[in-house]
Amino acid sequence: MSDPIELIEHAAPVPHRLPDAAGQALAASRIVDAAPDPYTAGMWTLRANSKVGAVRVEVPGGEPVTVRITPKVPITRLFFLFGYSLNPHGWRHGQVDVAEHREVLPALAHAYERQVDRAICRGLLQGYRVTEDTALVVRGRIREAEQIRRRFGAALPVEITYDEFTTDIAENRLLRAGVDRLLRLPGVPRDVRRRLLHQRTRLADITPLVRGQAPPKWHPSRLNARYHAALHLARAIVDGASAEHRSGALRIDGFLFDMNKLFEDFVCIALREALIPHGGRSSLQAPGVHLDEDDSVRMRPDLVWYGDRGRPNAVADAKYKAEKVSGYPDADLYQMLAYCTALGLSEGHLIYAKGNAALNSHRVRRAETVLHQHALDLDQEPGALLADVEKLAERMAQGAAAYGSRHS
Repeated sequence: MSDPIELIEHAAPVPHRLPDAAGQALAASRIVDAAPDPYTAGMWTLRANSKVGAVRVEVPGGEPVTVRITPKVPITRLFFLFGYSLNPHGWRHGQVDVAEHREVLPALAHAYERQVDRAICRGLLQGYRVTEDTALVVRGRIREAEQIRRRFGAALPVEITYDEFTTDIAENRLLRAGVDRLLRLPGVPRDVRRRLLHQRTRLADITPLVRGQAPPKWHPSRLNARYHAALHLARAIVDGASAEHRSGALRIDGFLFDMNKLFEDFVCIALREALIPHGGRSSLQAPGVHLDEDDSVRMRPDLVWYGDRGRPNAVADAKYKAEKVSGYPDADLYQMLAYCTALGLSEGHLIYAKGNAALNSHRVRRAETVLHQHALDLDQEPGALLADVEKLAERMAQGAAAYGSRHS
């Protein structure tokens, strides 16, 4: 296998010598921007966008290509954003140990193995699981409809259902699914892989998740409290945050964070929590917002804060990356103006990861609308970052109160 391709998120394009099949596979994967050099045969220009992590792309007729993309923010900060988005009340800085790893996948594998070890160090959680079976003796309840449909009136065998007290429950199945998933991924360090294999041995009696099968659902409770952190990580590993699919003859296997979505999720969750003391309710990816009176043009703001009477108080949209070096794109302002117009608001808030441009407030001509651009510095301690979000929430609340007093 060829050496891994190392890239940095949103860095300048990097030339790499690749077989045409490998370059075409990377271009088709859309994980990175890949284009052939028009002047040099066999040379491809690669640029990472907003996805970070590690993936292996199978190349038809050639060797697999492994790509590792390092985030611009420190790994510890990335995992705080990720963890807080999953569980703002139970996840704080330092809860996830990422050791000294500087790449996403090794850090994730290390953190997950440590959380699994803490969860099951006192033994596997047990619980009741509904089991349906065919037996010669009655245990639990008879499934009458199944008995009639399948046995045509015969007394034996009996279709039954019963509650079984076992370790093979949803929580343990999800933990095992996370372990199995990481063991299949490229780039997990040898010592972490060894510890993951040990955890899989401890979960050997748990039913493995079949590829394509939906992850088991679990519900937080006092009984499974020691599992919570590990289960949140496991769910992210086995579903939305992972990359594992086929596109024609192309196979991709790996783990990627989409920094656009990660930043958006963090901002929305943190703002929702910060607005709670101000009353009302926050709606994420707010439904029921339309631009036109016929409700045919659907809009989906990242966050709409409604007052106690259901009237919109404020709207916010999160933008991770500026599209050009000169500053934040004007299209974001047009989008926010449309949100304010549809919601009947005099202020809108665009929230960016700290970038190149100075922050601004823009008063729209011939309208009582002000569009604010804010920036959050992700490379600071979590307490300071959350304090900045609270200041933003306070500003939104003050703006809503001032607008309400002018139109009361």
